Amino acid sequence: MERNELADFLRRRRALLQPENVGVPAGGRRRTPGLRRFEVAQLAGMSPDYYARLEQGRGPQPSVTMLTALARALRLTIDERDHLFRLAGHHAPPRIGGDEHVSRGLLRLLDGLPGLPALIASDLNVVLAQNPMADALLGEQAHFHGLARSCTYRWFTDPELRGRHPAEDHEHESRAQVDDLRATLAVRPADPMARKLVGALRAEFAELWGRHDVAIRRSDRKRILHPAVGLIELDFDVLATARQDQRLVVYSPAPGSAAVSQLELLAVLGQERFALSRTDPRSEARTDRNLPD
Repeated sequence: MERNELADFLRRRRALLQPENVGVPAGGRRRTPGLRRFEVAQLAGMSPDYYARLEQGRGPQPSVTMLTALARALRLTIDERDHLFRLAGHHAPPRIGGDEHVSRGLLRLLDGLPGLPALIASDLNVVLAQNPMADALLGEQAHFHGLARSCTYRWFTDPELRGRHPAEDHEHESRAQVDDLRATLAVRPADPMARKLVGALRAEFAELWGRHDVAIRRSDRKRILHPAVGLIELDFDVLATARQDQRLVVYSPAPGSAAVSQLELLAVLGQERFALSRTDPRSEARTDRNLPD
């Protein structure tokens, strides 16, 4: 690990980013160019103290998961991401199917949807990035590990996730998840994570898998039981990249529906939480033990 080189690289890449580039409120006048440290930390899902130590050349070696989050937060190109990994003492991720690096262009599209819940996910349903509105609607998705990073895996194994949707919607959602997973496995039959997912879940969805239905979900209707706004019904549209391995997912309300005002309320709640994270000392209580590994 080249601590000083890593620190300099992080500082210089942070200085190149403006708040409007990443969907962060500009706030007052800035004494130095670029994002503030706490803004990068928030985008990457780490504590501000941890990120500050990395920029000062005195932090511990970041994990692969943490480096991936930093690459997205700093909007690095794939070459810059590989350089970041090497400076931190890791091998650069292989550039083959299933690469989880999100391009700047796709992140700009995500940042350009501040009023709608939107996220970027892999074709194995791993959330790679999400905007504050998706945070408010769905909760943070970055703290899961292993197979649990996939929403498909959690749908079949986590009662809490299933409980966020009305019981009468469960069968439809299960079929959509299985059909989509089979479509991905057909494209990348040797993909290790896809094969592990199927192996781990076969007992959970044996009947559905046996139907051999294949369908990539491109649009749908989602009903979500939210603790603050109640049952909210949204349209669900998916835009895939040219390689089909990453997707921009956007949730939108039907014009004139109750969901319009529900999303407006969620936007306010999300802004209040952002303000709390900047001013409440409890928000700084996260330690390195809370960071992704």
